[in-house]
Amino acid sequence: MYIALTSTPPEMNANSMPKQVEVRMHESHLEPIEARPQSKCAKICSKLFKNLLLTLTVLGVILGAVAGMLLRVASPIHPDIVMVIAFPGDILMRMLKMLILPLIISSLITGLAGLDAKSSGRLGTRAMVYYMTTTIIAAVLGVILVLVIHPGDPKLKENLGEGEKNDEVSSLDAFFDLIRNLFPENLVQACFQQIQTVTKKVEVVVEEEINATTVEGLVANITKEPQFVIKKSLQFKGGMNVLGLIGFFIAFGICMGKMGERARLMIEFFNILNEIVMKLVIMIMWYSPFGIACLICGKIISIKDLEVVARQLGMYMITVIVGLIIHGAIFLPSIYFVIVRKNPFTFFLGIFQAWITALGTASSAGTLPVTFRCLEENLGIDKRVTRFVLPVGATINMDGTALYEAVAAIFIAQMNGIHLDPGQIVTVSLTATLASIGAASIPSAGLVTMLLILTAVGLPTQDISLLVAVDWLLDRFRTSVNVVGDSYGAGIVYHMSKVELDELDAHAAKSDDIEMMTKTQSYYDDMKNHHENNSNQCVLPDTATTTATATANNSVVVDECKVTSATNGSAAECTLVEEEPWKHE
Repeated sequence: MYIALTSTPPEMNANSMPKQVEVRMHESHLEPIEARPQSKCAKICSKLFKNLLLTLTVLGVILGAVAGMLLRVASPIHPDIVMVIAFPGDILMRMLKMLILPLIISSLITGLAGLDAKSSGRLGTRAMVYYMTTTIIAAVLGVILVLVIHPGDPKLKENLGEGEKNDEVSSLDAFFDLIRNLFPENLVQACFQQIQTVTKKVEVVVEEEINATTVEGLVANITKEPQFVIKKSLQFKGGMNVLGLIGFFIAFGICMGKMGERARLMIEFFNILNEIVMKLVIMIMWYSPFGIACLICGKIISIKDLEVVARQLGMYMITVIVGLIIHGAIFLPSIYFVIVRKNPFTFFLGIFQAWITALGTASSAGTLPVTFRCLEENLGIDKRVTRFVLPVGATINMDGTALYEAVAAIFIAQMNGIHLDPGQIVTVSLTATLASIGAASIPSAGLVTMLLILTAVGLPTQDISLLVAVDWLLDRFRTSVNVVGDSYGAGIVYHMSKVELDELDAHAAKSDDIEMMTKTQSYYDDMKNHHENNSNQCVLPDTATTTATATANNSVVVDECKVTSATNGSAAECTLVEEEPWKHE
């Protein structure tokens, strides 16, 4: 509440302009206004509007799948029409991927800048333990299911035929590529390129003296097969180096947090950037139901021989999907319940929007903006946790991918009639776990990581191409499980770190209070000196005097200092009352 007062110093004459003084009443004198109860109609409308986006997204997935199946039954559709149908979905993917880079940068920096080095280290340790544990569980689950169900049959090889031959991939090269990408030499280049080891067969010319004395010897020298040598080189491939960017900006955020007050302006900049990106996410989300429907519809139409592929690889698909359901609906919620002691399915309802978006887009990174929004707004997870855990989790926590690759590797062995011993099965599990962690830093991640696993246990690599026909569907399921795993991980890390975060908040609030009291005391000292040097007279208008007298018992607050006024008419002499500073609750 504000009241306008005028102050007339003694040395001023009647013709001089009075000085305007702003008077603010203390909050304790104001009566709280009770909120008006909403009508039933308003409550229903509010609920519908709150869940409208989620409902539209679910309808988009269903309508897209139904429309795609119906259009397949119709006469053959021209490729240009298929392209037009899928075009809005392509635009959605482009918009989501456009926000990945600014979102990762701003979220990591603002999240880590609000933590000290010790707290961020503990957050990272807890997150990594969770990631490794769930990924190993997923890989082992996949191995057990594929051995029990045994979807691979040598007869399938006769029906599917031979696959295309692929170049072998060295596990050592892939590991070194991962480390190289973790430390990019050019930060700008890392935004759109990553490094990869490329092997090339080079023919070597062998010079030999022709000393054949017979015709047969001469022909043998001429028709001798050429010799090849494998040469390795480093090349930059298209695709964002997410792992390198995350590594750099984690270090950047920790260093900024250590700078304290000097880095406050920089932190505010990235906070504002993060808010702007999240506002853009909200705008894109209202377009996502239509984009997801077009994306799924176009994908279903473009698949050739869908019925034949489903019949031949049906058991393989069932094995993968059952494993993903068990991991995402049983194992992950159980881990959350054991640690947090809260209903995991209530938590899942809070991230349902992110799950359905991952199912439609098949991109963990593309779903990242939606996952942020679900965890922070729906579930109230601390932003310092989500901004650190989610970008890292979207890069290295690939539970669904580990399960899928373990199943695929053993399925190929079964299809070729190859029996794997226990040592090879353990190798498949470990390789699938490690390959899924490094998948984000490898171009064409699905193909390359699968080649790593098959090469590690000596399985034929050319059969990978036979599984591509159903990969479009399985990719959506495993991506949705990856997003669910990241979300549960953020909830678990937040629960385990809540005490530390509260202590950090209390320490920060105490520091702010000390700083505020120091400034207030300095201000009061200046006011005292000013009052001793200049004895001013306050002139209150009749309305202002009545209001001040009725509400504050002749005491008002002038610039946060309590001033007592005499009641001898409209003119009152102002005296400064010394007391403790007002507390701002």
